[in-house]
Amino acid sequence: MRRSPGGALVAALVVAATAVAVVSGPHPATAAAAEPYTWKNVRIDGGGFVPGIVFNPGEKDLVYARTDIGGAYRWNQSAQSWTPLLDWVGQDDWGHNGVLSIAPDPVATNRVYAAVGMYTNSWDPNNGAILRSTDRGNTWQRTALPFKVGGNMPGRGMGERLAVDPRNNRNVYFAAEGGNGLWRSTDYGASWAKVGNFPNAGNYVQDPNDANGYLNQNQGLTWVTFDPASPAVYVGVADKENPVYRSLDSGATWERIPGQPTGYLAHKGVVQGKYLFIATSDTGGPYDGTAGQVARLDTTTGTWTDISPTPVADRYYGYSGLTVDAQKPGTLMVATQISWFPDAIFFRSTDYGATWTRIWDWNGYPSRTKRYTMDISANPWLDFNGNPTPPEEAPKLGWMNESLAIDPFDSDRLLYGTGATVYGTTQLTNWDRNTTFTIRPFAKGLEETAVQDLASPPTGAPLVSALYDVGGFHHADLDTVPASFHDSPNLGSNTGLDFAELNPQFFVRVGNNAAAPHIGVSNDGGKNWYQGQEPSGVTGGGTVAVGADATAVVWSPAGTGVHYSTTRGSSWTASAGLPAGAKVESDRVDPKTFYAYAAGRFYTSTDGGASFTASAAAMPAEGRVNLKAVPGAAGEVWLAGETGLLRSTDSGRTFTAVGGVTEGINVAFGKAAPGATRPAVFLVGTAGGVTGVFRSDDTGASWVRINDGQHQYGNAGDALAGDPRIWGRVYLGTNGRGILYADRAGGPVSPSPSVSVSPSVSVSPSASASPSASVSPSMTMPTIACTATYRVTGDWGGGFQGEVTVRNIGTVSTKAWKVTWAFTAGQTVTQSWGGTATQAGTAVTVVNAGYNGTLSSGASTTFGFLGGTTGTTNPVPFPITCSATP
Repeated sequence: MRRSPGGALVAALVVAATAVAVVSGPHPATAAAAEPYTWKNVRIDGGGFVPGIVFNPGEKDLVYARTDIGGAYRWNQSAQSWTPLLDWVGQDDWGHNGVLSIAPDPVATNRVYAAVGMYTNSWDPNNGAILRSTDRGNTWQRTALPFKVGGNMPGRGMGERLAVDPRNNRNVYFAAEGGNGLWRSTDYGASWAKVGNFPNAGNYVQDPNDANGYLNQNQGLTWVTFDPASPAVYVGVADKENPVYRSLDSGATWERIPGQPTGYLAHKGVVQGKYLFIATSDTGGPYDGTAGQVARLDTTTGTWTDISPTPVADRYYGYSGLTVDAQKPGTLMVATQISWFPDAIFFRSTDYGATWTRIWDWNGYPSRTKRYTMDISANPWLDFNGNPTPPEEAPKLGWMNESLAIDPFDSDRLLYGTGATVYGTTQLTNWDRNTTFTIRPFAKGLEETAVQDLASPPTGAPLVSALYDVGGFHHADLDTVPASFHDSPNLGSNTGLDFAELNPQFFVRVGNNAAAPHIGVSNDGGKNWYQGQEPSGVTGGGTVAVGADATAVVWSPAGTGVHYSTTRGSSWTASAGLPAGAKVESDRVDPKTFYAYAAGRFYTSTDGGASFTASAAAMPAEGRVNLKAVPGAAGEVWLAGETGLLRSTDSGRTFTAVGGVTEGINVAFGKAAPGATRPAVFLVGTAGGVTGVFRSDDTGASWVRINDGQHQYGNAGDALAGDPRIWGRVYLGTNGRGILYADRAGGPVSPSPSVSVSPSVSVSPSASASPSASVSPSMTMPTIACTATYRVTGDWGGGFQGEVTVRNIGTVSTKAWKVTWAFTAGQTVTQSWGGTATQAGTAVTVVNAGYNGTLSSGASTTFGFLGGTTGTTNPVPFPITCSATP
């Protein structure tokens, strides 16, 4: 996941914040046409931390989930899946995909609120905001806050920090971090003011000396909860000596609750009947916590009682997730914060915490007895490819279990968040009958992976991914959860991958393991892997590029300089002329050519990565830069950066700016449109003054926007791939919303609007049947014919690249085609794509690939090849013949 000012606010800020406009509709594209697209997630299900799950106590089956970098979701009971609610967040305010808290209104249940912002340090350039919705999150209005919000900061699992007053639902409270205190809205979240008389803004800082600015923030206030039967309001504070405050007069005055337990931070606070329950830990989490307690306040007597499930001497964890059963007074549950070994522990009480039972118990170390079984068949990768030694098991019950929630309408339903998914059961009361219950994933539709790289090869699986946290997957079916993530070797967070364009079975991927291995190699299209060797000094994955025919690999890892391999990763040699940390890319045709970008300069290698030479071309000096070479076009490479989109056709010696594009984030190439000979170009960036995702079918001369205001995905685009087999399909990687794939709304196989049917296909008026049912002699009969056009697209000493365009000029569709010619100057075909080439002597025969044999009338396709030459000439052969099968 991306980890990419405290102090009290001055009096001038104790005023209502200014409301901003609704951000729920598409931005109009003024200079680029728009084309409707259908956007869907490549299914992984989960893959990141879910710190909050909140049932609306006012309406059955209305459930919300929040994530730290991937937005918010609403549960769809009929589909048993989650619906994303913040996909409209754009590049300019990407941090608003970090959701620190979410609060449904228990009175007007269509209302829901969210506190958004990702970081309270400089990583997020924007302040936070409070979002409000009157239609369950389908559309939102946004009120800016005068400070930052940290949905992905330490302590983000505590809460909920937002809460709606059930006695007067106009009143909404927000417990802020960073020393910003308690805030309140009295108009359904439209405007906010600081509660000036709240006495404590918190003081807990995880690491005051953290040089990265991530661990040194004041974690502030931690939760707000109400007693629905009285005017009492309770607030948690990140202050170990003063963890809980209350107001007994609906927020008019505040006091520290007398007699409260001290020494820990209150992660959760829940009211049931006359009791306030709190769960505490010695840190803010979510990754740590070694001590804590569970306590109960009798609000009628003021008496505090330590009801911790385990004596202090036996604990190695604090407590976090806390929930009560609204249908069964006295029933509550709490989760450990955090019990890594051997697993998380959940505790359950049915007598207000007087006694507890555990979800699992020791039965003679290392054996355990369990009240539950795990069924991960819906998301089988959740075993993390593991086979641990007992007492550990795979899959684990969970970790980072900050959110634990019993359905207020159904005592049998429990949902809880982990560091990787949402788990739950619909048989929870079996616990009380000593009968086993089943826990399974409830994560369909909730996609939270942080995507680092994507590859869509011309054969094999349509997509292979590199992801943080869960490594990445071989996606054989985009709509099916893969059985396992990349393994053997497991590289931890994967940072990059590439394949050989002309030998797409060969893949290399790299990752950020704490220690070796940092590299894996595949010979079957990214499905199975073996460990490669690595240069000394490697500390992280960096980027990697595979030569077009797999004879060379260039790797730019963290910790050492750029290296190249001619042995498929079994040995490495330092590259010359290229700075450490450069971003590397391979030419997709010429096996010896590689490209790189570093610190405002472009570099080219023509010797397989052994040495690089800097180009004199002007490059963007900073910001996000991504470069991609064009399949089938030797020497053509494009670069997207903050200055726009640049194109080179001479291996990076010179570049031309692509008109109309004022900022580029990433660029990729996919299958050409029907009738076109050049691949489709996909852009994440700004074209014609509009920021979005675009496609061009004419090499950037014109663009169509293919996303809209409802599909912006915030922090997206550092991973992008076009599909070489399906025209119009693009794969978009996000930092927190997983992988999206998009197809033209008419379907992935729809013909291009620019391809017209041959006039001879239509039946002339005289072709109508005569009274005798005989066919008129003037009817045009079906014809079967195709043409092939040969051209040389690249030439170098001893070799060349060719391309042949096959066009159906008949009146009916083809099922297959064949092209033949004879060389006249000793040329030989050495590689082919888009068709299978064979050569006998001078005679060459090429038959269609499996995906492009079918051509409707007027449609065309291309195949390409690499050739060798023995002389000084390379004449175009003649004739080129084409035959087709209907």
